[in-house]
Amino acid sequence: MRLFQHSCPACEGADDSLACAGRRGALGAMLGLGFAAMAPEAIAQRLGNGATRSIAISRAQTGESFDGVYWRDGRYDREALQKLDWVLRDPRMTEATPMDPRLFDVLNTVRSRLESTESWEVISGYRAPETNAVRARASRRVSRASLHMSGMACDCRLPGRNSLGIARLAADLQTGGVGLYRRDGFVHLDCGPSRRW
Repeated sequence: MRLFQHSCPACEGADDSLACAGRRGALGAMLGLGFAAMAPEAIAQRLGNGATRSIAISRAQTGESFDGVYWRDGRYDREALQKLDWVLRDPRMTEATPMDPRLFDVLNTVRSRLESTESWEVISGYRAPETNAVRARASRRVSRASLHMSGMACDCRLPGRNSLGIARLAADLQTGGVGLYRRDGFVHLDCGPSRRW
């Protein structure tokens, strides 16, 4: 089981997996670089430089979870981030990508402001371009340039909290994008530019 597994035809049989970035790497880099320049400073301001930041996440499709510290002593914990990357992988492709740690800051901030101790239930984290394309063909609500493909977004819910209340709070915090999917009972949260739908 590899953390960064892909099925890029150009990379198959290559001796060095780093020699070929593949389509996903290039797409993720373009999206990530484009939005990194517009990173919301509001996240850092609201979190401060506390000694630790923790998060609790469970994945709906796999039942896997993470509950622990992902930031300590002024820096992100690499081992914790790798575990979170795997929990938020694309289960359809069994593929993970490095998630943007600012996404965990958004989730941490929203959960903290809601004074919740529940785990975020994640419906969709990272999406491989193939998975995103399948979803975009099936629904107009799925963006073809989704931040899910660059590890900057997740669709989630908090048990015992309604999606409208979560979306309103997250939008007020202006820490990134907020999408309300009231009928489905979840919200989209990301660490891209502040916007709502």
